[in-house]
Amino acid sequence: MTSREPLRTFGESGRAFRILVTGGGTGGHTYPALTAVRTLQARLAASGRSVDVLWVGTEAGLESRVAAAEGIEFAAVATGKIRRSSNPLKMVSPANVKDMGRVPLGVAQARSIVAKFGPDVVLSTGGYVAVPVGLAARMCRRPLVVHEQTVRLGLANKVLARGAACVAVSAESTLALLPDSARATAVVTGNPVRPEVLAGRPDKAVQALGLHGFDLRLPTVYVTGGAQGAQQINAVVRDNLPWLLKQANVIHQCGPANVDALREAAASLPAESAARYLLTGFVGPELPDVLALADVVVSRSGAGTLAELTALGKAAVFVPLASSAGNEQAHNARHLAEAGAAVALLGEVSAQTLQDALGPLLADGHRRAEMAGRARSHGRPDAADQLVDVLLAAAAGGRSH
Repeated sequence: MTSREPLRTFGESGRAFRILVTGGGTGGHTYPALTAVRTLQARLAASGRSVDVLWVGTEAGLESRVAAAEGIEFAAVATGKIRRSSNPLKMVSPANVKDMGRVPLGVAQARSIVAKFGPDVVLSTGGYVAVPVGLAARMCRRPLVVHEQTVRLGLANKVLARGAACVAVSAESTLALLPDSARATAVVTGNPVRPEVLAGRPDKAVQALGLHGFDLRLPTVYVTGGAQGAQQINAVVRDNLPWLLKQANVIHQCGPANVDALREAAASLPAESAARYLLTGFVGPELPDVLALADVVVSRSGAGTLAELTALGKAAVFVPLASSAGNEQAHNARHLAEAGAAVALLGEVSAQTLQDALGPLLADGHRRAEMAGRARSHGRPDAADQLVDVLLAAAAGGRSH
């Protein structure tokens, strides 16, 4: 909850504030929107206002499941996914042409939804579903706020930026990439981070996960490839385990499908080393506590991960997902690495390159602390509140400064 007050009274006295949210397909688009909605609800509840939320997306997208779990009203529209390629001829593929043909239907559906719901503001967090909804918001003359999570502007947000009341970005360097018309109203808010992520406690991780064999005089490394794990990260960590466990405790979240193979690979570890290695398929509610305990994180470099690790101020070694849309993970990782706020392993990654990256950080506490401090300087733990400021200002007809 925040001490900020709403910037202005909206519409009829006592009427619920209405926000239409669009964006999804992946967690990177979906969870920042959800965090912003929760923060908006808490902000307005403090002044006696309720919030009506409508999420518009695709039935098959993550957003439909998240909305259902949160009790948020959901409406589906038709849309098409644009498959990007560096070769312009491949952009005119049969699949792209077919999906582009669905966009006008989606715009018509979205226009009807927007007109009927009558939102005070529309929030787009990107993903291909956002395009028809954002265009419909402009047609219905409803203020549109576009939020970009990555360092580089996503394709959907690039389309919508020119007609938005405000473009909220996560990094200063993104401002130069905006169209001139959008740059004039752009605001750097950061990428919303779930408040529970910032409230972890190391001692709770030890208790919850039974880490009693850990030597807390040594640094702790948290390895994660996301909910499903990452074969690339799992392989280089597996090949480094004997070396790694001589100088660190390791929590390795490998993905449920990979536990058995990695457990077999770790079976020959000496008992003392094995006691300092926790292998798990999935880390659930205890994630904030695991992050609080970790001195170094080895992970992919999606926008949500970067937002969390910089808000917490964590030294990190990033292994970007090479197939991410527009190579955005590599851009994200490089952005922090150039500032000395992380290590980015770009291109081919071997056991040796991971060892070369981790070794200096594990051996030198001052070096870890310096990197963590630089990471923290890029973090925006108040990003959700900043984005809510922008939403309320857009609804009131102004803009947040």
